[in-house]
Amino acid sequence: MNDFIDALEKAASLIVHLDAELREIVFVSLGVSLTASLFAFTIGVPLGTALAICHIRGRGALIVIVNALLGLPPVVVGLAIYLLLSRSGPLGSLGILFTPMAMVIAQTILCMPIVIALVHRMMADAWGNYGDAFLVDGASRPRAALSLMCIARDGMLTAFLAAFGRAISEVGAIIIVGGNVKDYTRTMTTAIALETSKGELSFALALGIILVILSMTVSATSFILGHALTGRWNLRRSQGRPQT
Repeated sequence: MNDFIDALEKAASLIVHLDAELREIVFVSLGVSLTASLFAFTIGVPLGTALAICHIRGRGALIVIVNALLGLPPVVVGLAIYLLLSRSGPLGSLGILFTPMAMVIAQTILCMPIVIALVHRMMADAWGNYGDAFLVDGASRPRAALSLMCIARDGMLTAFLAAFGRAISEVGAIIIVGGNVKDYTRTMTTAIALETSKGELSFALALGIILVILSMTVSATSFILGHALTGRWNLRRSQGRPQT
């Protein structure tokens, strides 16, 4: 118990004094995770919307596949990207293995199914309520989709936060493709694993505290937005018309 208290005190000291190495690791984590979340959001929103409102051959199978990919093992994604980006791989000439870009690619692939699935469910509900009204008014499906995205902007933010929560807490894929290089590709999760194996428990605990705070903040924000979104949808349904 005394060892834990001692480690906790040292961890608190590192956080309060903004230790340089600790700060660098946090910045790398945030940079990689935010970039990957933005890429996943940019790609996933149109795909999720298309699955919800467009008549696509095999749409049911695609929806099942997207939801199945929510449980995609990170280490498998990391291994696949490693094989693609290694010197003997088809994309080895890019020279981006063991760089932040490789980590962004891995996290983007892991986050995309989350965004697509959440956006699909949200847009399918919105299309069921307002799609016919938009079509009757003469709007094309792409134009109606843009209007529905404006209506469901809170849900879009929730999808982004969910993707970021997955990215910031991921370790398996990025440690394979990033290499955990100090001051370059070392993130909070990979550093926690390394420092724990070295016996540097206070530093690992400091990173763990910051990671928990970030994860709790993201989860709480998603929860609050989810409740707000539900309330707004119920209000719009009772009024019987879409609002932007």
